[in-house]
Amino acid sequence: MTIKVGDKLPESSFMTMGADGPEPITGDQIFAGKKVALFAVPGAFTPTCSARHLPGYKERAADFKAQGVDAIYCTSVNDVFVMGAWAKDQGVTDEMQMLADGNGVFAKAIGLELDASGFGMGGRSQRYAMVVNDGVVEALHVEEGGEFRVSAAEFVLDNL
Repeated sequence: MTIKVGDKLPESSFMTMGADGPEPITGDQIFAGKKVALFAVPGAFTPTCSARHLPGYKERAADFKAQGVDAIYCTSVNDVFVMGAWAKDQGVTDEMQMLADGNGVFAKAIGLELDASGFGMGGRSQRYAMVVNDGVVEALHVEEGGEFRVSAAEFVLDNL
């Protein structure tokens, strides 16, 4: 079943690249008591994700903060080393935090997994963005097919 507006996010854990290497982070650490913008990409270093999706959130991070969003997170079904390398490649510093959902557990738990095996990419996450307030989904924007529109930073900001 796909998560929807008004649902509480399931318990979850991710990996993130810390100063001393990979570190686990729980959903409670991410979402509890905060308003968070979370966007998911099918894969780090892929064309749309690298050229448009992540850069939009990086460039508009201050606008999200001005609209009351406490933090921005990017997740993908990639390992923590890939997510760390992608952040470095994209010049991500404190604008957002990268969350590795290496086995796709979170994507599956919220019903937004994607079978990209036809492209040689295996199990992935659909492209989406959500606004989460204290662990509850306040807004959810899931892309149809190969589109990139409703999960873009500008669209999410316009709909806060």
